[in-house]
Amino acid sequence: MRQRRLIFRAAFLAAVFTVFGISASAGPLQRKLAAESTIEQIARRGVIRVGMDTFVPWAMKNKKGELIGFEIDVAKQLAHDMGVKIEFVPTKWSGIIPALITGKFDVIIGGMTITPKRNLKINFTRPYYYTGQTLLAYKKLAAGAKSWRDFNRPGVTIAARLGATGAVACKRFLPKAKLRLFDDEPSALQELRNGRVNAFVTSAPLPAFMALDYPETLVAFNEIIMKEAIGFGVRKSDPDTLNYFNNWIETQKNSGFLQRRYKYWFTSRDWKSQIE
Repeated sequence: MRQRRLIFRAAFLAAVFTVFGISASAGPLQRKLAAESTIEQIARRGVIRVGMDTFVPWAMKNKKGELIGFEIDVAKQLAHDMGVKIEFVPTKWSGIIPALITGKFDVIIGGMTITPKRNLKINFTRPYYYTGQTLLAYKKLAAGAKSWRDFNRPGVTIAARLGATGAVACKRFLPKAKLRLFDDEPSALQELRNGRVNAFVTSAPLPAFMALDYPETLVAFNEIIMKEAIGFGVRKSDPDTLNYFNNWIETQKNSGFLQRRYKYWFTSRDWKSQIE
């Protein structure tokens, strides 16, 4: 019994020394990690650099050449709450994740869907809103179609943006159709309006809005093909930054800010006069 108590006491003391040893060494390491975190760099710099790409109504230019849109409002409010200035870094969608990883900017705020493949390269915040892929079709080439499912057949060509989840939705749910990828949204829309592709798969509400703007040539199939959660994209190994952004999102959900801006940009056309 005495021997067993001695063994237990020795093990306990070893554990205590180990814990205190780790704690002593963890202090400098924790300070180093905190100093290197993106959130600390933003605070020291006084500027948050936001990576984004332009697509309606997330981010677009108004008549004055200024950026407006849902994601622009979100990013500006984040900068305001952090007490820093904001710098937008327009980046082609196909290269936006590599640009984040290499430090071209601090965070992606650009309607980026959270996917397992992307999550292998970067971390995501909790979702701050949800969207879904829908289909916009050239009316003459959509005769007889009742659903987006009717476009899943040979002889149909569907456009999607390179690197976007619209392309993923096409491959997964419309595999029989031919897929054409475009670097940006305007190029894909132009091909569609010219009747050189049957349809364009992209995030709602763009298909519905475009069908309202061009009723003679375009028709929207508003049933969601694939629902998506949207989050900020941040570099890996940076828990402080992820923690701050997650808490900011929760705060803005509770305040109603995100819901109000979503309603304005996604369910109304009150902003349309700013871009036309």
